[in-house]
Amino acid sequence: MEEIVGGEDIIGLLSSPEGKQKIDIGKQIFCNSAVNMRNIVAVGFDMDYTLAQYKPDTFESLAYDGTVEKLVSNLGYPKELLEWSFDWTYMVRGLVLDKKRGNILKMDRHKYVKVAYHGFHLMSKNEKVATYGNTFTRDAFDGPDYAHIDTLFSLAEAYLFAQLVDFKDSNPGKISEVKDYSRIYTDVRSAVDMCHHDGTLKEMVAKDPKKYINEDSSIVPMLKMLKTSGRAVFIVTNSLWDYTNVVMNFVFGARTMDGSSSLSLDWLQHFDFVITGSAKPGFFHNNRANIFMVETESGKLVNTDNGTPLAQVGGPGLELPDQLPNKHCKVFQGGNVCHLHKLLNVGSSSQVLYVGDHIYGDILRSKKVLGWRTMLIVPELAKEARILSSSLETRKTLQLLRSERDQIEDQTHHLKWSLEHGDLDASETKNLTLKLDVLQAQRARVRASHQESQRVFHQKFHPVWGQLMKTGYQNSRFAHQVERFACLYTSQVGNLGLYSPSKYYRPGEDFMAHESDVLTR
Repeated sequence: MEEIVGGEDIIGLLSSPEGKQKIDIGKQIFCNSAVNMRNIVAVGFDMDYTLAQYKPDTFESLAYDGTVEKLVSNLGYPKELLEWSFDWTYMVRGLVLDKKRGNILKMDRHKYVKVAYHGFHLMSKNEKVATYGNTFTRDAFDGPDYAHIDTLFSLAEAYLFAQLVDFKDSNPGKISEVKDYSRIYTDVRSAVDMCHHDGTLKEMVAKDPKKYINEDSSIVPMLKMLKTSGRAVFIVTNSLWDYTNVVMNFVFGARTMDGSSSLSLDWLQHFDFVITGSAKPGFFHNNRANIFMVETESGKLVNTDNGTPLAQVGGPGLELPDQLPNKHCKVFQGGNVCHLHKLLNVGSSSQVLYVGDHIYGDILRSKKVLGWRTMLIVPELAKEARILSSSLETRKTLQLLRSERDQIEDQTHHLKWSLEHGDLDASETKNLTLKLDVLQAQRARVRASHQESQRVFHQKFHPVWGQLMKTGYQNSRFAHQVERFACLYTSQVGNLGLYSPSKYYRPGEDFMAHESDVLTR
């Protein structure tokens, strides 16, 4: 139902299912598995990179600078690292780091390596095949020698790892020989953890949220729509209360505050429950974790029994209403999904829709273990969807070139077989040889044209890694994960407010190769 309309700002607009509005394809919600919103009684959200969208040019640079400083000051790396800079546009999600070899890989959904770099140096096809294609057993790329770059938080550490690989190769002796590529990656991860543990990153964000977090006016109307439609609305975040309160104050409109400003609790009116310090993904399967209520004014924790405050030893009894400064919301720390289900009073896991950005921390566990309905936030999707929408003719041309290339190759193989195994006289051999020469020349031209057209097309998405969801004609490893574990996916959380709260999201029909070929002729 795609509608191509003239004008730069409205290319790729789609008719909404209700037919009452136009939804830019970059803001559309895409469906892998059916979700009937009429059956959803509770909608939950992650905070970081979901309700709060960080600016990669400032926030990721902050993380990068903090990590480099820790490497130098705490882990003994050369001071010249402090002069390095971070290109926040270089890395993408879905990559895999080969910690042992110092390589960065992009794979298709079958886990075949399609693009490989050693540091920042592109590996040739022969190098790639020699490293990852000449084995008797398939590598699952999931063991301790590999690290998955599946979150936006990981882009800075992947870039720094590539820099350190090149630096080690080009400067023998400047990094201890004891530190191989795997040890370097371990050090990078340790430095990242130090930045989070000492509060450096969150302190900087709290001082100037506007510098690091995007403003989004669509979130409040979306949440009001959900609440008005009768859904319970909650947050489950790994961030602790003090940081959550700062970020949510900014997200919900307190954008003139500075480090000395008092924080409002008004944003809590949009939520029934807020669970901080949740330790996802353990939150979804660790049933032993205790849950504490947070006194929102002081930040102190109150011991609870499944969310109900307990009287402390030697202290006065507690009456529940007096413990809630804001009667519209309860704020907790820790706990597990069993506590949350009791608080929400849901009848089954399928009545919960959870929205997050982390394929493992938010989506996989909640979908695979619990059976929650899931929505993945993929900010990169807005750009990709718009490029695809405006490149229909290019995509058709690529399909035609590929088809022509296949036909020529089939004819070439047939002629070669006839020349090698056929019972031919001299004249027939000469004629077939001439035809073969013509076909091989034609094949070379079409192959070169196809490869160049495909290269240019993929560089529209990203100059190094191409389309996020594809490697050549195959879905990428990242796309495969999205398809398996995200019922819905979209570019930003506010897009949920563009659709009816009672909408039935239905997936498109699945096609096998023999079906799609017939339908696209």
